[in-house]
Amino acid sequence: MSVSKVYFTDFRVRGDEDMLHKLQRLCKKAGIEQINFKGKFTAIKMHFGEPGNLAFLRPNYAKAVADLVKQLQGKPFLTDCNTLYTGQRRNALDHLDSAYLNGFSPLSTGCHVIIADGLTGTDEMYVSVNGDYVRQAKVGRAVMDADVFISLTHFKGHEATGFGGTLKNIGMGCGSYAGKKEMHSSEKPAVDREACIGCETCLAACAHDAIHMIDGCANIATDKCTGCGRCIAVCPSNAIHPMDDQALEILVCKVAEYAKAVVQDRPNFHISLIMDVSPYCDCYSTSDAPIVPNVGMLASFDPVALDQACADLVNQQTPNADSLLGEKLHQGDHFHALHSDTNWQYGLDHAQKIGLGTRAYELITMK
Repeated sequence: MSVSKVYFTDFRVRGDEDMLHKLQRLCKKAGIEQINFKGKFTAIKMHFGEPGNLAFLRPNYAKAVADLVKQLQGKPFLTDCNTLYTGQRRNALDHLDSAYLNGFSPLSTGCHVIIADGLTGTDEMYVSVNGDYVRQAKVGRAVMDADVFISLTHFKGHEATGFGGTLKNIGMGCGSYAGKKEMHSSEKPAVDREACIGCETCLAACAHDAIHMIDGCANIATDKCTGCGRCIAVCPSNAIHPMDDQALEILVCKVAEYAKAVVQDRPNFHISLIMDVSPYCDCYSTSDAPIVPNVGMLASFDPVALDQACADLVNQQTPNADSLLGEKLHQGDHFHALHSDTNWQYGLDHAQKIGLGTRAYELITMK
């Protein structure tokens, strides 16, 4: 098996170099200059953060990457797709408002922000992938119109996929409304009536009017449910579970196949920052304490190796005592300790199987 190179640097600064120039130097060390950017539209895929959440990447990092692309004569833009669930990023206008509120504007980042799947998530392209689960991925059009694709990822925990890394940022993040529904289609939930406490938290979280109360207990209408999983994540009594025991394993496989659809047949490069490692996704309007100390910045041409390296580095850390992870006494995988129903390794295995990359990597440290 071939080994991919993953480049790493910590958050220490030495001499007069600041963190943003260090990130640019890391990208150059990892080989980004090998890509021909001249006159090319370059999509920089990232998460702008749900308003109220403070764990998302600062826009300064996006500017550092955009500036580097411009130095290499490319035409960068920041992009993401709309969401399925309740929140302030379900349509392009609210999504842009959220991005601007969190600091992602042309003035602060040096490039434009484009919501890739249009006003309501229907501006999409069908991309053949012929995977085990996905035949044609539905991807935001602006993502696919780009000549070069870069992912800029905040590495964190995730309640459905174990962690939110590069594959999640690309696969789920670039899916249109229909694409996200397809990826979540195996995750449709059911309610354990004995465990339900009737708090109605799930009602407020459902964006599709699929949940109503019967005799003081939540009931889910599967014909309306998109399977986004938000009700599963917010239920305080763990009364809501996917109907299919393999739903979360199927989800991570679909995410991998969507990620392949996005990056195949064009230049692509991937950056991941292990900082403010929240236990949950940046899609929530709040963020819990980081589960481990900040680790560093990584870059690679291989998104699978990059996710594997990030997971390994996080798992090597001692949990922060005042975090959700610090409350759990466990040995081994931090992400499984946080979200016991998830299996992130299954997703990386599948990504490797379909030729998206390799889990085997060489970590090259840059001072």
